[in-house]
Amino acid sequence: MPTAAAVGIVVLGVVDVVSAVTPERAGRLHAMTSVVSLAVAHAASAATAATGLLLILLGHGLRRRKRRAWRFAVGLLLLSSVLHVFKGLDAEEAAVTFVAAIVLLLLSRQFYAAGDPRTRWRAPASFVVLFVGSIIVGIGLTYAQHEELRGDPSLWTRLRHVLWGLIAVRGPIHFRPGESGDFVADVLLALGAITVALPVYLALRAPEPRAVLTSAQEEQLRDLLCRQGARDSLGYFALRRDKAVVFSDSAKAAVTYRVLSGVMLASGDPIGDPEAWPGAMRAFLAEARRHAWVPAVMGCGELAGETWVREGGLRAIELGDEAVLDVAEFTLEGRAMRNVRQMVSRVERAGYETQVRRTRDISAAESLDIRRQAAAWRGAEVERGFSMALGRFGDPADGECVAVTAYKEKRLCAVLHFVPWGMDGLSLELMRRDRAADAGLNELMIVAAIGAAGELGVRRLSLNFAVFRSALERGGRLGAGPVLRLWREILLIASRWFQIESLYKFNAKFRPVWEPRFVCYPGAADIPRVALAALEAEAFLVWPNQWLALRRVGKRAYVPY
Repeated sequence: MPTAAAVGIVVLGVVDVVSAVTPERAGRLHAMTSVVSLAVAHAASAATAATGLLLILLGHGLRRRKRRAWRFAVGLLLLSSVLHVFKGLDAEEAAVTFVAAIVLLLLSRQFYAAGDPRTRWRAPASFVVLFVGSIIVGIGLTYAQHEELRGDPSLWTRLRHVLWGLIAVRGPIHFRPGESGDFVADVLLALGAITVALPVYLALRAPEPRAVLTSAQEEQLRDLLCRQGARDSLGYFALRRDKAVVFSDSAKAAVTYRVLSGVMLASGDPIGDPEAWPGAMRAFLAEARRHAWVPAVMGCGELAGETWVREGGLRAIELGDEAVLDVAEFTLEGRAMRNVRQMVSRVERAGYETQVRRTRDISAAESLDIRRQAAAWRGAEVERGFSMALGRFGDPADGECVAVTAYKEKRLCAVLHFVPWGMDGLSLELMRRDRAADAGLNELMIVAAIGAAGELGVRRLSLNFAVFRSALERGGRLGAGPVLRLWREILLIASRWFQIESLYKFNAKFRPVWEPRFVCYPGAADIPRVALAALEAEAFLVWPNQWLALRRVGKRAYVPY
């Protein structure tokens, strides 16, 4: 029903616009102007066009069951029915829009999605600011075009001209022959459209609350990770403090998420007992429905993907593969590891030394120095990461994390940071080095981490995630089809900005076991929005100007590196 109502509202909006720009029936218009002035009829026509445009804008909100969109639509339909009468006794259109308003009222329970509480007053406030600003700009424009005016209109006359112009009605000021009058009318109409459209957008956009993980929630998640953390190498990243969380009714499972661009984006598998995953998934999807967010999951494992498809009705496609090393089977011997072996030997001969420690064994002063150096090495680049990034180093609560540091002549040159993966695993969280350091330093530190695995009680190591790895690998093989080859070429081009190929090649050096990861989404129509939210979450997409950057105020990732 919401989809049908949205289509109907858009159709009625188009009818209003067409009705406003087509001539009225002469007999009806004459009967109308015998009661009210012609100016009122013209104003009603302009208002009908504006109402139609607003109804078209509301269609998307109605399809997403937005309560505010429903309220606006009912009010605009009732207003439209009145305007059709005053613009030319259009009884047919007035009757249809009135009936549509009654139907929407009867369907009120279908529209329950909550709006953004922050825009409850921001939308009307922005309307007032834009309205006043438009009037000031409009009056200033009439003074700037003073030489093109006929006569010397008063300030009140100029004000009335601007007010009529904002709704596309010719005002009392007359211009000399030329283009000045059309220019002023066009500017006023544009100002009027902006004055209406921006507040409507603010009122109807999906809420994007600041995601915060409270201390109590973090404690609950840590308890679940202690019992079930070995299942997913991404589980510890649920402890990012710029994520929100929903728990199952039994509190035995949880899903962490962040809202970006109207998408409720989770990452990795649900935390906790797989038998309780459906309860957490239902809570997640219910929260998405309540706010009209698009639910999506990025980087979940195969078991979680099957559960999302079965219990949540989502669809799943393979996103890429995670590189996992079995410490007991890893060796630098053999021809396949020749490149890694040579790079490690060359870096060792250059005088680099490594240390592998739990972060609880690193002093506060040294932790601070590592954070400062890591930030300096990053430079002006945006801190990236969401699904496989913790966003902090040296926090007392993360004492089980492991840091691998590399030094040359007692100078810190690189750092790797691993988070716990259950009781016997580590998952790579941060890899950063001095750009002046020798190539092969990252390989040396990974080998050092594997060498210290026995002392740390570690049996498996998760490295970086390789997006679309199988496409890159299969597309380069003999006999690959044209579609697969074309997809591989597109990925290679995208690698110039997103490091797709370089991450795959780096991981492949270590001969890992590839574990597939999936992205889950509601339907094909939601893929562009989910992709946009994923790029924004991983900071591959950063809004380019200050106005759009205001969307991110209060929602920035917790990245104290």
